[in-house]
Amino acid sequence: MSDQPDAFYLPAGDDVYEPTGATESPWDSAAQHGGPPTALLAHVIDAAVGPGMRLARISVDFLGPIPRRPARVEVTTLRPGRQIRLTEAHLIVDGKVAVTARTWHIATGPTPPVKTERVAPPPIPQDPDDWHSLLNLPDWGYGQAIEWRFIRGGREPLGLAEVWTRVRIPLIAGQKLTGLARALIVADAANGLSATLPIQEWLSIPPTMTTTLLRHPDGDWVHMDCRTHLADDGLGLTHATLSDLDGHLGDVNQPLLVRKR
Repeated sequence: MSDQPDAFYLPAGDDVYEPTGATESPWDSAAQHGGPPTALLAHVIDAAVGPGMRLARISVDFLGPIPRRPARVEVTTLRPGRQIRLTEAHLIVDGKVAVTARTWHIATGPTPPVKTERVAPPPIPQDPDDWHSLLNLPDWGYGQAIEWRFIRGGREPLGLAEVWTRVRIPLIAGQKLTGLARALIVADAANGLSATLPIQEWLSIPPTMTTTLLRHPDGDWVHMDCRTHLADDGLGLTHATLSDLDGHLGDVNQPLLVRKR
């Protein structure tokens, strides 16, 4: 996209961040996709926790559509500690909490005497895919801010998708994009990638998302292997496995509200 923003967010002082067009949801240009706010809250929490501990799990609750307007981030330590730490953050827009996140950080330490086998995912396809065109969606900021290379899925709503992703811009203007941000910016896309019903006709809304990480990705690429299951009474569940070129990174889970539009 020729007019690609410099970042997903512009710092506006006093813990306030202004979302750019790169956060734009495919369903409402005035709202944000859930991925960038998730990564922003994790980034701010991570900075508050400091070195020596790694974010191992984040649970994010979306309290409604996330307005694409300046937001303030508030961070509170719920359980301090040198080995494990629980932290909460709120994304506040127009005086109301729009997103909450809770993270567990775990202290890093000596290498264990046994190594688990790392199974590398399939190679990265040579040519990028235009996801918004594949899904018959109009041009939208979040979709264009990420490079998508599908191994399977992306063209039909089959409930299965496997894709390599590369975030094209920084999370926050003037700051280097971290591996943690790369993983969390794309994690909340799992349900859309693996939709089992035509997304122009059916809603598939995750009110919450949990990502558990074994480690943070190395390099630019994050692989997602996604699957969505539907229950008989209007609920769904999406699961995604995250990897990088060296193997397993972690897992994503999203419960879904499934309704005809």
